[in-house]
Amino acid sequence: MNSTTLYYIFDPMCSWCWGFNTVWEKVKASLPNSINIQYVLGGLAPDSDEPMNNEMRDYIVKNWQKIEMTIPGTKFNYDFWENCQPKRSTYPACRAVIAVREQKPKLQAKMTQLIQKAYYLEAQNPSEDDTLIALASTLDIDIKNFGKNLNDTQTQALLLNDIALSKKLGVNSFPSLVLQTNNKLKLIKINYNNPDLILNQIIT
Repeated sequence: MNSTTLYYIFDPMCSWCWGFNTVWEKVKASLPNSINIQYVLGGLAPDSDEPMNNEMRDYIVKNWQKIEMTIPGTKFNYDFWENCQPKRSTYPACRAVIAVREQKPKLQAKMTQLIQKAYYLEAQNPSEDDTLIALASTLDIDIKNFGKNLNDTQTQALLLNDIALSKKLGVNSFPSLVLQTNNKLKLIKINYNNPDLILNQIIT
């Protein structure tokens, strides 16, 4: 029996992943049941308590503007830069998704969406544990365990496993899609506006 897995490699605080959401949802809805989807956290930026420098702020703001022009309908709330103390740290958000995944795997995509909406639309900071715990508390999980697991060594080890898998799959940018059929890997070219151009590479 052929085993086919589509790996979706992403980071909840990757702005291009936010822009990709609409097309990704359409791709998922059109995939045959025979294809397993596996989410892999890419880990964009390690833990840091340092405030983000101005150069990085400018780079990300320009990225947001570029995404709004490239992917019609994608919105960002620039109040984030006034209301929050940005840090170049996405590992906490990645661990939050894993902590949810460990309790209820089916809710990891929902947790990712909550983090993205909080960050990009509501000008909240998912680099902060308080923000992540507040978001997770809206899900049907044991929030006490979530808070305990958010920064423990086991969750960090699982994140490092995901990062290692993304490298093994040959991925160095997010979002990425890799199709594995038996032992063969195929990197799928991302299109941010047309799900059919992605599906045609998967379903042949």
